Amino acid sequence: MAVIKHVEQRVGVFIDTQNLYHSAKNLYRANVNFGQVLKDAVANRTLTRAIAYLITTEGAEEKGFFEALEKIGIETKSKPLQIFGSGAKKADWDVGLAIDAVKLAPKLDAVIIASGDGDYVPLVEYLKNLGCQVEVVAFGKSTSSKLLEVADDFIDLDENPRKYLLGSRR
Repeated sequence: MAVIKHVEQRVGVFIDTQNLYHSAKNLYRANVNFGQVLKDAVANRTLTRAIAYLITTEGAEEKGFFEALEKIGIETKSKPLQIFGSGAKKADWDVGLAIDAVKLAPKLDAVIIASGDGDYVPLVEYLKNLGCQVEVVAFGKSTSSKLLEVADDFIDLDENPRKYLLGSRR
């Protein structure tokens, strides 16, 4: 399938914030420039909706980050960090992101998943069967090869890390 990008194309961007955050921290010891990621993902098309999925902590230190995302036009959805009796922690939104993408797909021509998580492979396949063009935006060094195989297009943030990072130390 040829990747089509034109100004009238309706785009939805679904951001797995934890995935991009941890990839940037582990690879570059830096933070993600979500504004630039959104701009390049949308690529002058019609943004229908951009949603970032976030985890909150008890101290609510992330409030300023949430506000910064909303200022650049990214809707935020949050839920608390799960801490189990064993001390194990869980912080993911995979199912929530997938449900939102499926619900919004009939209103979109292109679905952009900002994550390198291979757990999204069935979602990508399903959305493609619905007729959506599905694109992935992530750090290639930490992106599932299977996700790359099934996506219609891929923006590799590793190709120009300075453009997509804030405070890079590498």
